[in-house]
Amino acid sequence: MKDKSKITLFIDDDLQPVAEFITPVQFELDTRKLTDGEHTLKLVSKSPMGREGIRKIRFIVRNGPAIAVEGMSENAVVDGIVPLMINAYDKGNQKKFIIEGSETPHSVPSWLWILLVAFFGWSVYYLVTNFSL
Repeated sequence: MKDKSKITLFIDDDLQPVAEFITPVQFELDTRKLTDGEHTLKLVSKSPMGREGIRKIRFIVRNGPAIAVEGMSENAVVDGIVPLMINAYDKGNQKKFIIEGSETPHSVPSWLWILLVAFFGWSVYYLVTNFSL
């Protein structure tokens, strides 16, 4: 039987490995044990000849409730009073769908208000010019 490479998995800068395997292998990384935010998966392989190879993969974990904010975007420049609409919702247990709180409400977009005013202005104009008493 031919010697195979060994691979060791580390998360972030932990000195204790998450797992060690003989390649090839399929592995399921459980991100529920990690905090939300940026992480690095570090893979260290060691060949039967003793040479090492390292690969780092950066990823973002988002297991917690999603947070939606309306009224301010990323890197926005603001002053004065800024009205915000904030909602946080979770995936739940994924066995049943919960409607309440699962959708983020949005305010009516300004282009829709402009369209409505233009339509009502045109309809008043149409009524005045075509139906005279």
